[in-house]
Amino acid sequence: MKEHVTIGVVCFGRKTFDYKAAEDLYGSIQKDLAKIENTTFECVQGLVIEVEDAQQAARELAAKHVDALVCISGTFHLGHLVLEMQKVVNKPLMLWGLPELPYDGGKIRLNSVCGVNLNASNLYKAGVRNFHANIGSTIDEDWVDAVRIGAAISRAHIGIAGFRAHGFFNLGVYDLAVYQNFGTLIDHYELDEIFNIEVGAGDVKARHKQLADTFNIEGISEDQLTRVAELAAKLDAFFEKHSLTALAIRCWPEFAGQYGIAPCASMSLLQSENRIISCEGDLEGALSMIAHRAMGAETPFLFDFSQVSFEEDYALLWHCGVAPCNLWDGKSTCSLDSYHMGGKGVTADFVLKTGDISILRFDSAGEEYRVLLQRAKGVPMEKELKGTYAKVVFNESVEEVLNKVIYNGFAHHASMVYGEYIRPVEIFARFKGWRVVQ
Repeated sequence: MKEHVTIGVVCFGRKTFDYKAAEDLYGSIQKDLAKIENTTFECVQGLVIEVEDAQQAARELAAKHVDALVCISGTFHLGHLVLEMQKVVNKPLMLWGLPELPYDGGKIRLNSVCGVNLNASNLYKAGVRNFHANIGSTIDEDWVDAVRIGAAISRAHIGIAGFRAHGFFNLGVYDLAVYQNFGTLIDHYELDEIFNIEVGAGDVKARHKQLADTFNIEGISEDQLTRVAELAAKLDAFFEKHSLTALAIRCWPEFAGQYGIAPCASMSLLQSENRIISCEGDLEGALSMIAHRAMGAETPFLFDFSQVSFEEDYALLWHCGVAPCNLWDGKSTCSLDSYHMGGKGVTADFVLKTGDISILRFDSAGEEYRVLLQRAKGVPMEKELKGTYAKVVFNESVEEVLNKVIYNGFAHHASMVYGEYIRPVEIFARFKGWRVVQ
């Protein structure tokens, strides 16, 4: 389900144009907006024409704590109006221009697009760059989804358990830079709190059955299965105890060394239930996964660019066995295996399903944030490896994609989901003034 957002809407006009027609159009627009999924539109009634109208409308919408603001140029209008709105509401803006109506006696009736041009120029020259222009009879729903990204991340409660994995310096973040850029605070927890959280025997038994029903478990012992089930119950209880949106965990070496089992298979199960858990303490990976879910994507998977073939032009998007088990291709054997860490590294093993894939990574380098966006297509492959993985081809050569990742210094994890989830992220990046690498 997409993230719920509340969006303020105001329609500007001027009586030297056909403001009555603009009022009628605004009424139709409000009916259409009411049909959009999981979105509340707070619409200021009537046209905003005078400066005092804009000031009152701004106070009204600010009091409703809207996540974004739509300013419709019903007709051409005073340049003051959008500036008065932005000054008080100060949220991402859509400048919406309406198609021109048939001429009436040779006179232009709305001149709406010129109103958008006026507003954009005023905002840009005032240093406000988080606006988006939309010309048409319907709202740009990709912009609405971009608003969902910002809202979901700013509301998120993100935890990190332990620290980043040993030696993975590129996954480290400065907590206050995350707050500055996303509005998100990060809470730190010790791994022992997960290890020692109490769970009921019934919860463990239910997870045990769920694992046995989901995976082929012939490759692991009963003790290993019980430990995976117990850890799944503990991680789930930890999420509930702390009301977490996402959790980045230092998944090795302490889980295997101190708890007795690696978390990979437990994570696969929980991620299929829409829990966001990122490997190796990757906080920006978790933020990327939250963004994908905010747009309505299901069960993101944090992968490594693990293997490429320039000759056959494909990449293997792999990780050691944590992909959500609902992403199984339905053909390979979906199994649990203990192929690493001396029997303590129980992982999920399966090939991911085929289909269109969207890839996203929010990534910082010093004070700079960049965004990696790619489209790919998962293609069939045989189960030849341990872990969870998809064979993909890109819209351009895999060598070009890999060079963009490497020479822009992106971390080795990115979030992948099935479906088309690209343009809303482009718009969100524009809100932030971030560079997009595609």
